[in-house]
Amino acid sequence: MAIAALVLLLMAAGQSRPTTIFIIGDSTAANKDISGGKQERGWGMALQCFFDDNILVDNHAVNGRSSLSFINEGRWDKVLEKLRPGDYVIIQFGHNDEKPKADRHTDPGSTFDYNLAKYVRETREKGGIPVLMNCVVRRNFFVQAPENDDDEKLRTTTFKDGVKMVEGDSLIDTHGLYRVAPRDVAERMNCHFVDANAITHNLEQGLGREASKKLHMWFLPGEEPSVPDGRQDNTHYNIYGAYVVARLLADALCEEIPLLAKYRTEADITVDKKGRGDFLSLEKALESIDTTKPTTIQILGGEWSKPELGKKSKVQFILRMGASWK
Repeated sequence: MAIAALVLLLMAAGQSRPTTIFIIGDSTAANKDISGGKQERGWGMALQCFFDDNILVDNHAVNGRSSLSFINEGRWDKVLEKLRPGDYVIIQFGHNDEKPKADRHTDPGSTFDYNLAKYVRETREKGGIPVLMNCVVRRNFFVQAPENDDDEKLRTTTFKDGVKMVEGDSLIDTHGLYRVAPRDVAERMNCHFVDANAITHNLEQGLGREASKKLHMWFLPGEEPSVPDGRQDNTHYNIYGAYVVARLLADALCEEIPLLAKYRTEADITVDKKGRGDFLSLEKALESIDTTKPTTIQILGGEWSKPELGKKSKVQFILRMGASWK
C-alpha cells in the first residue's frame, strides 16, 4: 500500500509540473545584469509576465551567441538535460550568425539552416515542441545600414560615439536571408514558426523614426543615470521595449499554438526583483500610478510588505510565482 501511495504521489507531482517554455537565442532575448539600475533588457526576460503560473519561462538566451556558438559552448546540451516531454523551445538566432567571426558565423541556406534543423530535431527527440522564430529587427532608419561587426560593442559606446548618418522615414532590413531561413526550415520540418522579424518591423515602423527610440537603449547624455554619457543603441531593448516586444510575441505564440492561449495573462504593471517586469520595487510601481483608478499589479515571486493604500484605492494585487506578503 505504501509503495502504491508513493507512486500515486509521484504521478500527481508530475502532472502538476508547469509546462516550461525554454528560450535559446542572443542578446535581444537574453537575461541581463540589472545591478546599478541598468536598463537593458531582453524580450525573453519579460515573457513570464504574459503567462500564468502554469507556464514557466526558462530563458537560456545569451549575449553575443549565434546558432553555432550556442551549440559549441555546450549551452544547448544544458537545455536538453532539462527538457521534458510537452515543454516548448523557442529558437531565435540570426543577429550574430551574420557576423564574420569564425566561432559565430553561419550561412543561410547552409550551415545556419543545418543548426536550426538540429535544434528542431533534437527537441522533438526529447518529446519537446520546437518553435522557430526569426530575429527581431534592428532600429535601422538609415538609407544604407551602417557597418556593424559586433552588436556587443554598443554597450561600451556613448551618445557621441553613435553613427552620424541621416535617417529616413522607412525602416531598412539588416538581416537579409537570416530572417528568411527560419521560415524555410519551419516549412520543411513542419515546425511552428513565429515571424518575430515582421512583428517587430511593424512595431518600429508604426512608431516611426523618433518614437521607436523609446524601445531601445537610446538615451541622451544626462537622461538616464545608468548611462550618464548617453547611448545610441539601435539593437538592444530597454525595460519598456522588452516588455512591449514580449507582449507581442506572447500574442503571436498563442495564435500559432492555441493551447497556450488559456495560460495567457495580463496586468497593467508587473513588479519583479529579478527585472522581468516594469519595476523592481512595489513602491516605484505605486508612485507611477493614480491609485484611485483601477489598476492591476502582478508581483512575480519574493516576499513583500503589503502597502496601505486607503479606502479610495482601486489597485488590485496579483501574487504569482510564489510571491507572498510578509
